[in-house]
Amino acid sequence: MPRFAANLSLLYTEHAFLDRFQAAAADGFDSVECLFPYAFEPAEVAQRLQRHGLRQVLFNAPPGDWDAGERGLAALPGREQAFRDGFIHQVLPWARALRCPRVHVMAGCMPAGVPRQALEELFLDNLRWAARLAAEEGIELLIEPLNPRDVPGYLLQRQEDAHRLVQALGEPNVKVQMDLYHCQVTEGDLAMKLRQWLPTGRVGHIQFAGVPERHEPDVGELNYPYLFGLIDELGYTGVASAEYRPRAGTSEGLSWLRRWKAGQA
Repeated sequence: MPRFAANLSLLYTEHAFLDRFQAAAADGFDSVECLFPYAFEPAEVAQRLQRHGLRQVLFNAPPGDWDAGERGLAALPGREQAFRDGFIHQVLPWARALRCPRVHVMAGCMPAGVPRQALEELFLDNLRWAARLAAEEGIELLIEPLNPRDVPGYLLQRQEDAHRLVQALGEPNVKVQMDLYHCQVTEGDLAMKLRQWLPTGRVGHIQFAGVPERHEPDVGELNYPYLFGLIDELGYTGVASAEYRPRAGTSEGLSWLRRWKAGQA
């Protein structure tokens, strides 16, 4: 059975953020992730993790000016110093405080008039710099393709592009974050994509949600019991994180988790 984690930025929003840790633990999760924890103090979050016996498995590097439309800085010309400052002064201290082994580094949306090749070269330069600092801390960096419906213009949209860049980079602690929701929306043929990419060893983290509405995984067009079984069959031993928007209360929507655990008991 995959090791399931709860994304506390999307799940349990009926609770204040710091109260979501207790709610996730009460529902049987032992691992959590979130998007951007930076509105809080690292010690506050670390205390909640310890109190409720949870592991933080992932968070995102600072995205830049979200309200202005920035969705990451690592491939944005002119934002190199902001990316590096955020990595040194936010990412690394937070990862240490939470003992978090993975950080998602967002590339950003493509500025008009800049060739893709130039953006990819900048992305690789920033990733190489960050990966070598992260390696000293035992931290793995992840890059993630996002679908063009939810994040128009994002640099990475397809699995093959993310894997190509990871191979070109050649840093052992940089891997791909494979979000099954984004992959299905963009590419489809999801079972074959899992068969193609999981055996490479370059997938460091999996996320999932129902398609097309991004609700619970037991709603929509995907057969998640089959996909979870396939993930097991392919030997993936990492975390699979629930990153969806609950239709109603989070706990009420976890019948998929209870059924899966009962079937695997």
